[in-house]
Amino acid sequence: MSKKMIVDCSTNEVTMVDLTSDEVAAAEALAAQVDKDLKAAEAAATQAATDKASGNSKLKELGLTDAEIAALVG
Repeated sequence: MSKKMIVDCSTNEVTMVDLTSDEVAAAEALAAQVDKDLKAAEAAATQAATDKASGNSKLKELGLTDAEIAALVG
């Protein structure tokens, strides 16, 4: 079972106790939310890179040079 550390700052006494079922559930829910948020951020970054590449490709098809594209988007 997971444990938590409790420190009494007035005495420097350290006690290790088991997490309650509510604390375990909260930690698991937090971990699931963090995982979901990371996957969403990765998907957004991938989509942004794909959109940028697509946009640059379309600008090149119109005859713009890399320098002109950089000037437009920079």
